[in-house]
Amino acid sequence: MAASKNENKIREMEAITRGFGMRVISRRDAGVPEDFDVEEDGETFEENALKKARFAGEPCDDEKNNDKLLEEMKGVPRAQRTCRFVSVIALVWPDGREITARGECEGHLLEERRGTGGFGYDPLFLPDGQTETFAQISQEVKNQISHRSRALAELARKLEAMKE
Repeated sequence: MAASKNENKIREMEAITRGFGMRVISRRDAGVPEDFDVEEDGETFEENALKKARFAGEPCDDEKNNDKLLEEMKGVPRAQRTCRFVSVIALVWPDGREITARGECEGHLLEERRGTGGFGYDPLFLPDGQTETFAQISQEVKNQISHRSRALAELARKLEAMKE
């Protein structure tokens, strides 16, 4: 089950995990109450991912978040606008075993939105080595280069290593 309330993230993870023989369901489909939330107060992405693996999510409004980010970064030169998307996937078994997998995608924060696809900060994020933002590229390409796909590939490697 994905601890996120964000249906876009769940769809993206489902598209990526199919290749690993995994299925992702939303917390709603798993019967987790909508008002159940966990504060993301861990010191690392991994700590917060583990907390979220125990049923959490993050309410947000993409448009307002993008507006706020653009305002706070106004006037910052391109050389100082490097950024990265980070995804940490956490699995917690009923017996308490835990595993985390991290993926990162480096890039630059643009000064204006480009593209209408994707979600979150995708219209502002230009991945290194690409000429289009996450909001401009196809979902298939994004699922090959994104932080989430890298984290899921790492998770698959770790799960495979556990079998040995």
